[in-house]
Amino acid sequence: MIPNHSISLDDHAIEARADKPEEACGVFGIYAPGEDVAKLTYFGLYALQHRGQESAGIATFAGEQVHLHKDMGLVSHVFNESILSQLPGNLAVGHTRYSTTGSSRKVNAQPAVVDTRLGSIALAHNGNLVNTGHLREELLKSKCNLVTTTDSEMIAFAIAEEINAGADWLEGCIRAFNRCNGAFSLVIGTPTGVMGVRDPNGIRPLVIGTLGENPVRYVLASETCGLDIIGADYLREVEPGELVWITEDGLASFPWTQQPQKKLCIFEMIYFARPDSMMNNETLYSYRQRLGRRLAEESPIEADIVFGVPDSGVPAAIGFSQASGIPYAEGLIKNRYVGRTFIQPTQMMRESGIKMKLNPLKDVLFGKRVVIVDDSIVRGTTSRKLVKTLRDAGVVEVHMRISSPPVTHPCFYGIDTDTQDQLIAATKSVEEIAKQLEVDSLAYLSWKGMLEATREDTNSFCSACFTGDYPTSIPEALKGSKLILEKAAV
Repeated sequence: MIPNHSISLDDHAIEARADKPEEACGVFGIYAPGEDVAKLTYFGLYALQHRGQESAGIATFAGEQVHLHKDMGLVSHVFNESILSQLPGNLAVGHTRYSTTGSSRKVNAQPAVVDTRLGSIALAHNGNLVNTGHLREELLKSKCNLVTTTDSEMIAFAIAEEINAGADWLEGCIRAFNRCNGAFSLVIGTPTGVMGVRDPNGIRPLVIGTLGENPVRYVLASETCGLDIIGADYLREVEPGELVWITEDGLASFPWTQQPQKKLCIFEMIYFARPDSMMNNETLYSYRQRLGRRLAEESPIEADIVFGVPDSGVPAAIGFSQASGIPYAEGLIKNRYVGRTFIQPTQMMRESGIKMKLNPLKDVLFGKRVVIVDDSIVRGTTSRKLVKTLRDAGVVEVHMRISSPPVTHPCFYGIDTDTQDQLIAATKSVEEIAKQLEVDSLAYLSWKGMLEATREDTNSFCSACFTGDYPTSIPEALKGSKLILEKAAV
């Protein structure tokens, strides 16, 4: 039985989507008997808040008893000291969500909790399945009582179905994962332990940390910043196609699929993950600086200052400055306390552009030729408003540089992108985009430059949003819903 501490607020309308790809969510799990696992999970989710701001939830296990609280809103709004005190246990699973499958409603908040013959499971999911239609049909035929519209709940019910058919935790989960196709990094709580799982391509990240020494406690998080905040030490990644099972006996590893092939989403490195998170043995800040340096080499320009669109464009702008010799300056100031607002701006405010979040430093910009660096352009609406803001501040030339290639294809693996015809680079040339944005010049980083800057095997990344080469087969019905145009050349 699950105490109903949870889901108390009315549904909110979510603010209009930014002109950026949106991440699916962040997951966190911990096995730490004797520790305040709810509070540790709260702080872990707080560090992962950038991965999703629509809803948050924590489930804890005290033996067979599951305690759950989840609701719409930011982590700091959903939880307080009183609520966390009502979440006792030795292990916990947490989730912060941006909706990609399933609408933004409190019923779709995670973790998803489902009963089985061995006890309840609490599942937190980052990614998207691509075979949801087929899996949903299977589950409905089996009389599963699906109550949400998320693929995450389907994974939980698939596990329950295998468990109820006689499998143990490990066997049941592995059978269920083999029914899933797409991207899934999972943290799963059970009465006896916590699992961490990645799909065979490892499209979404998941890392393992250790907390304390005697005995060692284990932590799972989407990114290393979720470990750092609670003082956990980074141990390693969960490998593609790996299941780690954390119990009182420690950490055990099980490969659950044959021939996994790593295809980490390259946008995790370009944009989604926090710059202080570690991937491939370095912070992403270092990688993003290299992107900027490569961009300056590929697309040089004469200008007076260079600056980035806060915050994600800043490391690449610094790298661009280092390679080009153009002085780096702050040209835009971000209001870091805006967050998501449910109060709609007036029409006059809408027409004035994007000043609620970004404000120009007019005395820095006036009379200057500027290079503005951003990580991506998706629809181009925000970029155009930004250029107008710079012109109004007295900039005489605007040269835009993008530290990734043109986004020409939608993502099916947990990034919320439009149908292909809504992606500006899928329907317009670079010259046409520059004209629409009203910039003096526009250049993107090359696909080769983006991958070579990783200093890793360039085949170990998914870059389908730039090329149309998806690492898994996409069902025709799903493909037809988003893929309208031909595959791009790189």
